[in-house]
Amino acid sequence: MIKSLAHMLLGAMFITGGANVLREPGGRVQRVEKVGIPKPREATILNATIMVIAGSALALDIAPKLAALTLIGSLIPTTWVGHRFWEERDPVTRAGQQTQFFKNLAMLGGLLLVLVEKDDA
Repeated sequence: MIKSLAHMLLGAMFITGGANVLREPGGRVQRVEKVGIPKPREATILNATIMVIAGSALALDIAPKLAALTLIGSLIPTTWVGHRFWEERDPVTRAGQQTQFFKNLAMLGGLLLVLVEKDDA
């Protein structure tokens, strides 16, 4: 029961984050373009869609290890592209981006724990 709750809570972050991007890609597209990823709008939408689908699978305990692996593949570039705190000059913006960067690392840790969980018998 606790494992299922943990999966729901972790999945919720990806569902809401991805849905927010789908509703309003905003400046994310420009950040993706800035690092040289081709078709930045399409890449942003694809990444958000992956987060919603894999986050939902994780939250519902549908192939949780595959969902976690998929989310890891999405979260790493999201973190690298979206939270480049080391490039920020404004201290407040830098601190906010650093918080988001390390929040994503914490989520990565949660996803890694899903990968090493023992399957229920």
